[in-house]
Amino acid sequence: MSGRVVVIGVGNPLRGDDGVGPAAVEALRGRVPDETVLTVSDGEPARMLDMWRGADTVVVVEALRGQPARPGELHTLTAADAASRTAATASTHALGLAECLALAEALGQLPQRLVVHAVEVADVELGAPLSEAVRSALPELVDRVAASVRQGHGPNQEQ
Repeated sequence: MSGRVVVIGVGNPLRGDDGVGPAAVEALRGRVPDETVLTVSDGEPARMLDMWRGADTVVVVEALRGQPARPGELHTLTAADAASRTAATASTHALGLAECLALAEALGQLPQRLVVHAVEVADVELGAPLSEAVRSALPELVDRVAASVRQGHGPNQEQ
């Protein structure tokens, strides 16, 4: 598969571990092909749909609340898995990825390939920094996202 690849880091950097998506996107700069679209989102479904419009591959980086909580644990999910795992109690946002995926499906706007890389969070309080668990998981998270980006661009891409 080759074509347009979009990486969306979902979250709010002012809310502790909820900022892991934007932090991962920032860490990807210079590590993925230049034509990769790197962007951040607050998770609002209509804006996310607009961000991935025309993309063949979409990679979403998201914070999750686990039950029971295992801060720093990484998950790689398909679109179907993400719709159930990021619903209401798992997402750190009131509306988010589950609603975005439902809307995209209803509108016929799901990309050919959608991968979600998520990390379980510890603290999403306003003004908190990334927790030690999430900060420690960030390098592995970024490696996984970069691998998904390379797959999306196809076998002839270097970087």
